Amino acid sequence: MDYRDTLNLPETEFPMRGNLPQREPGILQKWEDLDIYETVQKARDGRPKFVLHDGPPYANGDIHLGHALNKVIKDIIVKYKTMAGFDAPYVPGWDTHGLPIEQQVIKKLGVNRHAVSVVEFRRMCKEYAKNYVSIQREQFKRLGVRGDWKNPYLTLEKEYEAAQIGVFGKMARKNYIYKGLKPVYWCPSCETALAEAEIEYAEKTSDAIFVKFPVKEGKGILTDENTFVIIWTTTPWTLPANLAITLHEEFTYVQVQVENEHWIVAEGLLDSLRSTWNLELPIEKRFVGKELEGVITKHPFIDRDSVLILGDHVTLEAGTGCVHTAPGHGEEDFNVGKEYGLPVLCPVDHQGKFTAEGGAYAGMKVDKANPVIIEDLKNLHALVHEAKIKHSYAHCWRCKNPIIYRATEQWFASIDGFRKEALTEIDHVQWIPAWGKDRIYNMVADRGDWCISRQRTWGVPIPIFYCEDCGKEIITDETIAKVQEIFRAEGSDAWFIRPAEEFLPEGFACSCGGKSFRKETDIMDVWFDSGTSHTGVLMEREELAWPADLYLEGSDQHRGWFNSSLSTSVAAYGKAPYKAVLTHGFIVDEKGRKMSKSLGNGVDPLQVAKDMGADILRLWVCSTDYKNDVAASPRIMKQMTEAYRKIRNTLRFLLSNLNDFDPVKDRVAYEELPEIDRWALLQLGKVIDRVLQGYEKYEFHWVYHTVHNFCAVELSAIYLDVVKDRLYVEGKDSALRRASQTVLYDVLDALVRLIAPVLTFTADEIWPYIPAVAEGSNIQTEEMPKVNPRWMDEVLEKKWDTLLAVRSEATKALEKARQDKLINHSLTARVEIYPNAELEVFLKAIPNLAEIFIVSEVYVHQAGEGKPEGITMAESMEELGIAVSSAAGEKCERCWIYDTKVGQDQDHPNLCPRCASVVSHL
Repeated sequence: MDYRDTLNLPETEFPMRGNLPQREPGILQKWEDLDIYETVQKARDGRPKFVLHDGPPYANGDIHLGHALNKVIKDIIVKYKTMAGFDAPYVPGWDTHGLPIEQQVIKKLGVNRHAVSVVEFRRMCKEYAKNYVSIQREQFKRLGVRGDWKNPYLTLEKEYEAAQIGVFGKMARKNYIYKGLKPVYWCPSCETALAEAEIEYAEKTSDAIFVKFPVKEGKGILTDENTFVIIWTTTPWTLPANLAITLHEEFTYVQVQVENEHWIVAEGLLDSLRSTWNLELPIEKRFVGKELEGVITKHPFIDRDSVLILGDHVTLEAGTGCVHTAPGHGEEDFNVGKEYGLPVLCPVDHQGKFTAEGGAYAGMKVDKANPVIIEDLKNLHALVHEAKIKHSYAHCWRCKNPIIYRATEQWFASIDGFRKEALTEIDHVQWIPAWGKDRIYNMVADRGDWCISRQRTWGVPIPIFYCEDCGKEIITDETIAKVQEIFRAEGSDAWFIRPAEEFLPEGFACSCGGKSFRKETDIMDVWFDSGTSHTGVLMEREELAWPADLYLEGSDQHRGWFNSSLSTSVAAYGKAPYKAVLTHGFIVDEKGRKMSKSLGNGVDPLQVAKDMGADILRLWVCSTDYKNDVAASPRIMKQMTEAYRKIRNTLRFLLSNLNDFDPVKDRVAYEELPEIDRWALLQLGKVIDRVLQGYEKYEFHWVYHTVHNFCAVELSAIYLDVVKDRLYVEGKDSALRRASQTVLYDVLDALVRLIAPVLTFTADEIWPYIPAVAEGSNIQTEEMPKVNPRWMDEVLEKKWDTLLAVRSEATKALEKARQDKLINHSLTARVEIYPNAELEVFLKAIPNLAEIFIVSEVYVHQAGEGKPEGITMAESMEELGIAVSSAAGEKCERCWIYDTKVGQDQDHPNLCPRCASVVSHL
């Protein structure tokens, strides 16, 4: 007879290998058939709400790893909140307007936007955006993200556009919207104004030149002939727009001699200039900046004066302390020019070419004009010095080309109008991490007015009308309401199809009496589009709520979506649209480098899902401290497969040993459980508490490390290793086996619930195999486990901490004995313990040391007995010695434990008494 046939060996249909790439699509189809989103929402109907509002990604390409990180974090939160008992709807959205979509249509479809009608171009943009909405939707679903995919929000939808117009109208009614001529970030390549959030900084090599401006009228202060004020600039192309030179009123300026000329510079920069110009520059006179106010110089190559004015923005960090000032090409220049009543001269058009006001440079692109202007300065003997410098310079976020400052008439939102309220609201929001509060606070505190107009086609038009007779701008509650009505019925395309009169109330007339109107041609900044989602989505959809409980995006959105959402919400309603804001970092490779095609260091999330499974990607997200930058690489993903395998195999072991367990009929009461089983439940209680804390605090790496360590250490290396003997050898219905199964069941049930928000496919796969699970139920409608207070036995914990410390030392001694060839398997060993007096009493009170140490015999000597030579002394416990030898007796063919009583049962001569008894009762 092969006695191993009598063992309670595990049997389960649950597969050993994950084969996630093959299994996950089938689970996705099951969710589709079940309509998992609606199923979960119905199960949570009437519960307290938790609303995570989705920041909309652009619908202009396949998803990348940054998208995956963002969406999986959101999905983990939503699934956790659902299982924590909340009604947590998740409405995904897409940003579908603006320059990114236009660029892709022009590039990929080969469209000349100037050669097709506005309506036709907008149609192409809409189709392109909707196509990528469909593509990205399926890609996000492949990652296991649960949401209302049938009814997402799109910024191009009629209802959304109408709501956006309403927010604009509320801001206009409060006089927060105005049209003004001032310099803005301008992208000549994209031919449009840009907001601060659309600017990226990158290294650029520029021409840095020092230029002489001859003094024309010295006010009786600069009296020497051949006196020049020296300026420094890194944008020579702005010199045609120079109207002034700005000094600091408190700085000391000096007149220095250079051959037969006299140059004016700041004394604080003199040593630097001597080195740069390689000139001695002896000082002739000193002045305070305020004394030189009103001195007039001549422009070096244009018949125009340039006056000396004063400004606080002048520094001694670089240059000469005499700042070239062109009010049409810089915010500080504009502001100081406004104080002095200077005109706003901008001789550059929307394509970055000089207009007729640029004189000899008319028609020339500004970057091409730089070397020409420098050559002209040389020929006029006005160039002091030229060099190339590398510096951080503003670039367009989309085309990646350098931008320019260009004064144009634009529509602005006056931040000053609601800045104080916005800063107050920031204090009322929970910012995670906490540094996010200071970051957005400083941005709002220092932010200039928001340029909200764009000179593009694909977007929501600015709902302003102009009287053809007097030019007055028209925006009233009535006009806003009419525009909203039409947009809600037809969408914003109507603006480009219908005449202006059809958007105005019947019989509408201007205050001048005029009845002929034209429409504004600019569209709104896409940040205004997405920034009003708090109205277009949270207020419009009855299953959601305003303000949202949470906004969650990358840390760059402090200046982007978080900022525009805060601004529009506070301006319109006086309150922030979110209660909490959580940010994550960016994806980098293992060397900390940003991922890019040129470096070839990218990781495609869809390829990871195809090759390894989406749950591997999700486990990677969970394992990271995502509030900082997150490292990703093929090697890291492979590491995740190993961690996943440990968790899966542990869960499979639990399942395998519950195939005959009925938790209603076979459960053993807690008070009847052996100590090791109660210890395991104590550890489970600590795991549940730690994991739930991790979810609550959005510290998902706590979840990962806690679950993984529990599977690898407390379960696999200790509890399961010890109780395998009971599970496989004891009688099927024995109290000891049922006690272990009771624990295994509680651990399995809790673990599957705890991992469900992260390993969403695996948890779904396991759930139906768990004993007593109702047929047709789904893990996603279940709730998180709770800690049974009875499990948290501090006395038991302290006792087992000591016992496991002894076990650890015994394990080291056993390993040494195995290496020395004294034993083979641990069950071939006898362990002798030489303790101190206190430990002797403690150990002799433990009845099953051999079972705990997984050996055939343990003998505890009396304290003070002499220790034999070669004994292993404990590293972590004083006076503890451990000796290992071969166990006495014969090996039981069934349990493999060595026992001197093997052979005493005549019917089963190869079995120990325990196994003989079990087999006899089969």
